[in-house]
Amino acid sequence: MAILTKIAAVAALAVPLLVAVPATAQASTPSGCSSVAQIGSTAYLNVGGETMASVKQYKGCGKNYSYVYVWQGYRSSHSSWDVCASIVTGGGHDLQDPMCGHNSVELWSQGAATLSQCTQALGFNGLGPIPYPGDVAVKTDVRC
Repeated sequence: MAILTKIAAVAALAVPLLVAVPATAQASTPSGCSSVAQIGSTAYLNVGGETMASVKQYKGCGKNYSYVYVWQGYRSSHSSWDVCASIVTGGGHDLQDPMCGHNSVELWSQGAATLSQCTQALGFNGLGPIPYPGDVAVKTDVRC
């Protein structure tokens, strides 16, 4: 009987541990598209000597997307920030429907119907809709 009591006690203690373990995080995807793949390299947005964010370009659902992820270290040392994401064409001069956010951890641009063009992902720290003087911007490599 004492063995059964011990087994029951161990089982009772184990159940909360199993319930408390979080599920594996699901990777985010842009609004309206459930499957994307990164194309090209990752760029890094450095602001004031500190890495603020990673910038990546994705394709999926017939469109290109820019994705910006603001690093935990930057978020921990700043109480406020603004960030924007956009796909650029025309040699990096034409922005395609940028998305901007205040204190966003991750941000997807709107999908740009630019799969037949050479594109780059653009990320910048600012209020948008374009990088203004004083904003720091970075682009990924060109993908055609």
